[in-house]
Amino acid sequence: MAPDTQALYAQIRHRLIETGEWDQIRGVLVTRLNESGWLDELKNRGKERGRDMDPTTFQAIYDELRPSASSSMSPAVKKEINAVIKQHLDRHLL
Repeated sequence: MAPDTQALYAQIRHRLIETGEWDQIRGVLVTRLNESGWLDELKNRGKERGRDMDPTTFQAIYDELRPSASSSMSPAVKKEINAVIKQHLDRHLL
């Protein structure tokens, strides 16, 4: 991320946290990911990888699962969360 983009992201995130909307967005995301089975799938993949690693470290499992985790998220969930974020931004930026 470019420095200007990082600064803007930090400002928006701070504002969403201050207003409590960050938790609302996160709540919707967690609910949708749970409903779609994504959380259970990721947890199971993490357990499998942990069994195969020696030594097992959180960072190693995280580094291995992170790239595929975001790409395996349902397009419908991504679209819904993007719409929720856009609504919050429109409300505060316009």
